[in-house]
This record gives sequence, C-alpha cells and structure tokens, in this order.
Amino acid sequence: MTAREEVLDGVRKALGRSAGQAPAAAPEARIVIPEIDVERRFTMFSERLELVGGKTYRAADLDAARAITVEIMGGETGVASNAPLLAQAGITGLPGVATGFMDEAALRAACAVTPFGITTADYALAETGSLVTRSATEARLISLLPPVHIALLPISRLLTGLDELYTRIPLPSEETASMVFITGPSRSADIEMILVRGVHGPRVIHVIVVNNI
Repeated sequence: MTAREEVLDGVRKALGRSAGQAPAAAPEARIVIPEIDVERRFTMFSERLELVGGKTYRAADLDAARAITVEIMGGETGVASNAPLLAQAGITGLPGVATGFMDEAALRAACAVTPFGITTADYALAETGSLVTRSATEARLISLLPPVHIALLPISRLLTGLDELYTRIPLPSEETASMVFITGPSRSADIEMILVRGVHGPRVIHVIVVNNI
C-alpha cells in the first residue's frame, strides 16, 4: 500500500467507510427565513451597517431621497449609474452629477477624480448590513472608485438575510457574471493589524432606504 493509499484508508476508517463504498445522499437544503417586519428589518440593517462604519437614511419617497443625496454631496461633484431608479429620483439630472457614459475609459477617468459615486442596489440584508449588487462594469466602477459611495435602495428590497436572498435568486450565475456583497466602507488590517479604511474602495458609504416607490 502506498503512502497515499494509507492516508486515504485512514480517512475512510475514521468516517466508518470502506473502499469503493458510495457516499451517502446529501441532506436536503434547509432554508429558514425569519419573520421580521419591515420596520425591524430597517432598524437591524441600520444598526449592522453603522457598526461597520456605514450611514443609513430613511426617505419617504424619491423626492426626499434626492434631497438627502444633495445634502450629502454638499455641492461637490459625483458620477451616477444609469439605473432607472436614479433617473426617476431626478439624481441623474442634478448639477455636477455626470452619467450616461458609453466608454469605460471615460467612466474610469471620471470616477477617479469625483468625490461621490451614486448607484442603486438590487437587495440589502438586514442581518449583516450588506448591500447586494449584480453589477455591470459601470456600477462596479462607480461603487468602488470614488471615495464616497451613495446607494439608493427601495425598502421592498430589504431582505432578512442570505436565506431569503437565495429564495429570490437561487442560481445567481444564471442571471449575472458577478454578485457583490458590500458590507460597509472598504477596510483592511493587513499591515501590522492596523485598521485602515478606503484601501480597496470607498472610505464612506451612505445608504438611503426609500419607502414609497
């Protein structure tokens, strides 16, 4: 018996199996979605996001969301994604907000010099304070490159957690090339275990949850 066979034989014996034995059937997937009302979801999401350095706002409608966005930007410039929700809110038409880029190089150049990137999110997870985006290249650049990320989220897309998400999107790879989870501002402690924000993405993230859409 070779060394490899000895190792595998030891593993089999520890598992109570023998060579050639078929593996047991996998257990059925068990998904449990907590019953949490929308107000508790919002409170939980806000608490979790703020624990990791993000900021949450509640807007009654799209007009209020636009006003909050203007207040956050404070007269600075921004780049907005082509998401229809941002157009409905009038954010893509705000002075100083660029949008509608067809060329990736031009978009990248704009994101590199503007303080604010503005996008939407497909979903949010209350249990972890995470945003979920099935991102095109445009949305990825806008959410990652500027130092401040502003995201608009309809409250109807605020889910409890991963179990509920995967009931909505059971096979993400069939719908999108990538699905990104954003939990607060970018941070890293790789160097001397000192926490630094903004190393791999924005230093600040603002999430505006909109009620009536």
